[in-house]
Amino acid sequence: MPERGQSTRGKTPDRITGAPPATAPPAAARRAGLLVTLVLGGLTALPPLSMDMYLPALPEVTGSLSAPAATVQLTLTACLVGMALGQLVVGPMSDKWGRRRPLLSGMLVYAAATAVCAFAPTVELLIAFRLLQGLAGAAGIVIARAVVRDLYDGVEMARFFSTLMLISGVAPIVAPLIGGQILRITDWRGVFYVLTVVGLLLTLVVWKWLAETLPPERRHSGGTGEALRTMRGLLADRVFTGYMLSGGLAFAALFAYISASPFVVQEIYGASPQTFSLLFGINSVGLTIVGQINGKLLVGRVSLDKALGFGLTVIALAATALLLMTSGLFGDVGLVPIAVGLFVLMSAMGLATPNTNAMALMRTPHAAGTASALLGTSSFLVGAIASPLVGIAGEATAVPMAVVQLACALLALGCFLGLCRPWERRGEALTG
Repeated sequence: MPERGQSTRGKTPDRITGAPPATAPPAAARRAGLLVTLVLGGLTALPPLSMDMYLPALPEVTGSLSAPAATVQLTLTACLVGMALGQLVVGPMSDKWGRRRPLLSGMLVYAAATAVCAFAPTVELLIAFRLLQGLAGAAGIVIARAVVRDLYDGVEMARFFSTLMLISGVAPIVAPLIGGQILRITDWRGVFYVLTVVGLLLTLVVWKWLAETLPPERRHSGGTGEALRTMRGLLADRVFTGYMLSGGLAFAALFAYISASPFVVQEIYGASPQTFSLLFGINSVGLTIVGQINGKLLVGRVSLDKALGFGLTVIALAATALLLMTSGLFGDVGLVPIAVGLFVLMSAMGLATPNTNAMALMRTPHAAGTASALLGTSSFLVGAIASPLVGIAGEATAVPMAVVQLACALLALGCFLGLCRPWERRGEALTG
């Protein structure tokens, strides 16, 4: 077993696939570190851009398309399901054909589907093309994580994920603010016009500046059968599955907030779209700051498992506080205490997300695309299930949001403790 914080690259066969050790990442790609970071940051910003810029418009869409709130929330669910299923396809494709080709194809389809969303005359058509938008946009998410695994290992990878969180964290801060301002000058369709332009710009950036990071000798030659066998091998690894489920369930708690907060903040507590956008931005700042504390201060000093366990515990405590406040146990507490609880919950994601990704991907150096697909798919599928549940009791109560968040947080903690069992793997928990 390597010393803590020591890279295992080039020393032992892959523990899941039995493949030979990986070669060092391309030197040119490493030298272009800042440029690669910016490009990958843009790709990982795509999901919050697709979701959060649209959030302030949700109440307007219900009136414009004469659809109930629960149906309109399915436009979020459809995009999430698309991103989940798309990753299962694109991830193995990138292990077989390299990272660039599937990524560029996906980004072009994403831009086209987003343009159609802008013209959707019915909520059913909007849901359908949000699904296609998610399927295509999945390429950016899954391949960005795979590229990180191609280039970095161990503590370095955990730090890079935290750096990506700083860049991609700008998106959820800016996106609702942009969405709120767009609604001042046009309707909800203008949000999709802007997203179409963003998709085209990202495609151009990837084509011009993101080099191939998976050399031919490290690609898989097999087809669907080999991809399925690789997935089965990854899921058979109890620890990998534990990190995958913990990260997915934590994401579901976050997405319960994302899908419910427009109605909770605007409909229940009477805030304007601009106030909602401001609060959402403040919460995103908290997530970004905690992510940087994780990458700059904790990684190398505290084991990733300890940081992850602390983050999941804080999420569970914040969800408990939100449930107590929204249930009416303390009367009408008003918007400020609810906003504080949501801020704490979202900020703690800065410990959960980068550390679950890093710890899971460290176990799968030779199937990074497939492993990244499984990580992303689990997160988006569980998030898609959480989305309609938060509105199950109507628009007049925030209790379902808090219940879903608490259930997801407790399940995430249970998977972390029951499957990852960090106390059994202290030598593997990287500290520097």
